[in-house]
Parts: sequence; C-alpha cells; structure tokens
Amino acid sequence: MKNVAVIGAGTMGNGIAHTFAQNGFKVQLIDTNDLALKKALETISKNLDRMVAKETITEAIKNTTLSNITTFTNIKEGVEYASLVIEAATENVDLKLTIFKQLDDACPDDTILATNTSSISITHIASITTRPHMVIGMHFMNPVPVMPLVEIIKGYNTSEEVIKTIMDISKKLGKIPVEVHDFPGFVANRILMPMINESIETLYNGVAGVHEIDTVMKLGMAHPMGPLQLADFIGLDVCLSILHVMYDGFKNPKYAPCPLLVNMVKAGKLGVKSGEGFYDYSESKKAEKISKQFLK
Repeated sequence: MKNVAVIGAGTMGNGIAHTFAQNGFKVQLIDTNDLALKKALETISKNLDRMVAKETITEAIKNTTLSNITTFTNIKEGVEYASLVIEAATENVDLKLTIFKQLDDACPDDTILATNTSSISITHIASITTRPHMVIGMHFMNPVPVMPLVEIIKGYNTSEEVIKTIMDISKKLGKIPVEVHDFPGFVANRILMPMINESIETLYNGVAGVHEIDTVMKLGMAHPMGPLQLADFIGLDVCLSILHVMYDGFKNPKYAPCPLLVNMVKAGKLGVKSGEGFYDYSESKKAEKISKQFLK
C-alpha cells in the first residue's frame, strides 16, 4: 500500500499528507480549493524547513517528501489509484456523508476508506457506502507530524483485516495506534472537550480569568498548554461542533456547550485561525509564535 489520498488541505489534511509523504508513501492531496492546496504545500515546506534546521531530517528527505505529494481538485482523479483514502474535511456530518458517497463511487473496490473525524460515528459514515466493512476511523492528533497518537476507531461493520492493516500502517508512520470503540467523541475528545467546556464555564462564572485558568492547569496539572489556549488552537467552532455531537449522542447535559462558547463562535471569535479567541492573535506573529511553541 503505497498510494494514499487525503481529502482536505486544511491543518489536519496537510499534516496527514506531510506525515505519509515523509514516510515513503505517494500522497494525492485533494481539495476543491486551489488556494488551499497551495497554502498546504507552503505549510508543509515550512514545517520541513524547521525540521531541517533542527537537524531531525536532511535536506534530501525534505525534497523527497515534497516530491511524494501531488495535488488534485477533482476527487475522482485523485483517488483513482489510492489503496487508502483519509478524509480530513471539516467536522460536519452532512459534508462527510457527501464525501464518502463520492469516494464509494469513485474508489477501486479494494480501497480502504478512513476518516479523521474526532467525534462523528464511524458506523453512520460507513452506512452511506456499499463497503461498510472497509470504513474505519483514523483520528490523528494536531500537529500530526509531531503527535504520536492515532485513535483507530472500529465501526460496527469494520473488518478485523482492515483494523490490522490500519494499525500496521500507523506504526509504519512512527505513530502509536490505540484501538477504541465507536461512541461519540471516542476517548480523546470525550475526556478533553468536557474539560475545555468546564474551563469556559469557569471563566463564564467569573471564578478566574483566562490567564489564571490556563496557568493553574499548566503549573498544577503539568499540561503543556492551558485548556483555553488549546481551545483557541483547535478552533472554537470545532470544539462547539464536537460538543454538539456528544450532546446529541448521549443526551447528557454535561456535554451541553457553555453559552459563552456558543456566543464566541456566533461572533466569529474562533481562536488562532480568526485572529481572536480567548487570546488576541491579531498580529500574525503572535499566532505563529503560539504554534511554534506547541511544535517544540
């Protein structure tokens, strides 16, 4: 399995493409937006330059990695020879169902279809296809080239052969795959998002300020990044979407998003990507500094 297609050229998509390409896979990076593809290649190149500067890779490895990536704006053309497709589009169930229907129609019959969803049911996504036994979750952590964990989520019909294949591929990427079951939020976000939401509630209730809340969690709980800062890094709209999925799935009020989070998303304060969230990233250098700090 050497041809891998990645759907979506955003933060997660370009990170997944980078990781596969650096490990010898031929990657077809697909996005309907030409500008997004250009930006993704620029991001990958900058991240590789950082790795060269740190002497973790050579200039030759950087060049080989970039040569392993080909971009497409047409799904059918991009997945024509793919043995594995990883969807990394926005965390929206309707969008993902539409993409998987297209992939099912366009991909060879033996292509494994994976999704990088962080909360949406694999079984639900698989149900739109004619190959539910070949649909699986591969939830990478951000930033993908750095973070070792991959949550491997088995849908109700996912075959053991597909699970083994994806576990093996994850290890070839230098990742540590952990198999989990198909419940809303899986493990990572089922634990992380209530913590972030409770941090927002703590701010909303006036218990402490943004800096104070994050400082307590960093110094007291040894978190590398405070929960409010992490929410900014993830994207407040993404956090809200995941909480909605878990609330709808479990019908448990503990997953109901804090009103402050809802209002911030409505106001367009989404974190790093919008220039403002719980912190101010209006100067581009501030956002870049925060990202570099986390990438160290």
